[in-house]
Amino acid sequence: MKSENNNNILEMKNISKNFPGVKALDNVSFNLGKGEILGLLGENGAGKSTLIKILSGDYSLEEGEIYIDGEKKIFTNPRESIEAGVRVIYQELNNFDSLTVAENIFAGQIQKNKLGIIRWGKMIQKSKEIINNLGSDINPNEYMENLNVGGKQLIEIAKAIMKKAKILVMDEPTSALSEKDVLSLYSVIRKLKSDGVSIIYITHRIEEIFELTDRVVVLRDSKKVGEVLSKNTSKSELVNMIVGRKLSEQYKKQDIKKGKVIFEVKNINYLDKLKDINFSIREGEIVAFFGLLGSGTHTLFSVLFGDKKKSSGDVYIEGKKIEIHHPYKAKLNKMGYIPYDRKEEGIALPLSIKQNITSTNLEKIGNGFMLDKKIENTHAKKWFDKLNIKAPGLNTIANSLSGGNQQKVVVAKWLERNSKILLMSEPTRGIDIGSKAEIYEIAEDLCKQGAAVLIVSGELPEILSISDRVMVMKDGKIAGEFITKNTSQEELMHCATT
Repeated sequence: MKSENNNNILEMKNISKNFPGVKALDNVSFNLGKGEILGLLGENGAGKSTLIKILSGDYSLEEGEIYIDGEKKIFTNPRESIEAGVRVIYQELNNFDSLTVAENIFAGQIQKNKLGIIRWGKMIQKSKEIINNLGSDINPNEYMENLNVGGKQLIEIAKAIMKKAKILVMDEPTSALSEKDVLSLYSVIRKLKSDGVSIIYITHRIEEIFELTDRVVVLRDSKKVGEVLSKNTSKSELVNMIVGRKLSEQYKKQDIKKGKVIFEVKNINYLDKLKDINFSIREGEIVAFFGLLGSGTHTLFSVLFGDKKKSSGDVYIEGKKIEIHHPYKAKLNKMGYIPYDRKEEGIALPLSIKQNITSTNLEKIGNGFMLDKKIENTHAKKWFDKLNIKAPGLNTIANSLSGGNQQKVVVAKWLERNSKILLMSEPTRGIDIGSKAEIYEIAEDLCKQGAAVLIVSGELPEILSISDRVMVMKDGKIAGEFITKNTSQEELMHCATT
């Protein structure tokens, strides 16, 4: 069966999907034109990922129809979707780090001659052509493990081109990139568009919508709630569609009384990565750390929490000198750490919400040998409700949650531990506007109870929204300290770059 509209490369009509206890998609329809960049917006849990997984063949189609180039498609597995010209580049990149660039590009399509001998020269030459056409000079013989995130992402795009992708889906492609790599990616995307590739661009960074896309589709609560031309809309209108509230209602910083100094570091050094770091933070205060890639912000948090052993320097908690040589020691001193990569370090994906939340406080839930299930449920339910975690129940497996709800689970386990010093490394990376506001509120609620919060963020608007002070880092040193209400994005960026 053919679709009547020949101008569209893709049509998804009346798509619905159900999971136990959850309506993931409710009668969603949209189309994608040839050579068009379509922005797909929505909060975590709105249905974006489910829609894309149906398109990619990861999930079966229950209700609705999919047309590609006018031909009706039913995908039973990802290979069928790829063969139809669809390629998805997920936020967590799917590279083989131990193989070369060329081997990654030709993965699953190794070229051989009639005698069965691999044609390495031809594959390397073709890889070089594709890479150069994308505006890069990455060596096809380089091992993937030696590339930065931006380079790995470009190779994912090269793989899509190699497989003759007509429809490219990009899921939060800039969430882990430096500013330089973001600009490079924008150039690549525009080049793909000019070559006729159609792109579905998923992002939580609304400014990217105006930078790149032709049109925007917005999902909320599993339904399509809006569709507009990018040039005819505004940030305020998009936020309103995404969360059902105006931009001005999103987040207003609270005025929290500050107490005594609760955490202080003096002359912290770590190899050649951190150099004479000094700062203190008071009860009720939120201090943000900002710096460009390689500035040392993330390394600092790893050292403070004991993941990396400092070379020299001292840490004081409530005036007492503490030697934190291991995360366990940090936990004993009521420190909590929300790491940059929540899926690798922050959350146990195969475990339930309940098991994750109580994992930092097991000694309080039983007699040392057996867990008290009633106490475990009570403790987990408290944070499940308070943080408004959206899931069927406490026994829901963490891997099935949206990014925003996974982040709430990570936060919950440190609240369960009664953390008084909370380190938050890019706490809103890859989560939606509504969940960002909830994370901010959680941080401020902690501060009201006498805790102190340290945040690393690469998003200057976020820093100016949530923090009381900003520490700018450059080359492993603190390059400047600012009172947030007295500074600006321009001043902070100038300090980080000059």
